[in-house]
Amino acid sequence: MAKQKTFTLAEAQTLLPVLKSLLKRGMDAKIIIEQTEKELQDLKHRILLSGGLMVDVPATARKRAESDKAVQDAKDALAEIEAIGVQIKDLDVGLLDFPCVVDDEIVLLCWKYGEEKIEYWHGVEEGFRGRKPIDERILKGKKREKPN
Repeated sequence: MAKQKTFTLAEAQTLLPVLKSLLKRGMDAKIIIEQTEKELQDLKHRILLSGGLMVDVPATARKRAESDKAVQDAKDALAEIEAIGVQIKDLDVGLLDFPCVVDDEIVLLCWKYGEEKIEYWHGVEEGFRGRKPIDERILKGKKREKPN
């Protein structure tokens, strides 16, 4: 099993501009997917209720293609974030966690889309509700040494 990538607070902070852009792509794509799926479901419902109706097939096909492209955009953006070693916790609000070693244990630096910088952390089992402000232990966190 591959070793989990860890970040210092400074390293995580440096990645925020790139991650913010990738996360926004994923979040925007998710909105398009949800809107398109709702429109297509509404169309199916109207067809069912009316016993059939004239459908603008080219427009419907364009909607489906738009949704398919958004799905691929979301997958690509999220794959890039995960390849960096960052954990995506909630795409609706844009929640990311960065594994960090503090006192020889893994904690998660926690950042939410819209926040200027990383100001919180929580234990691996705690989640978002367990967020605590960055403290001295986190500020002094070091990179885990790679074994030879």
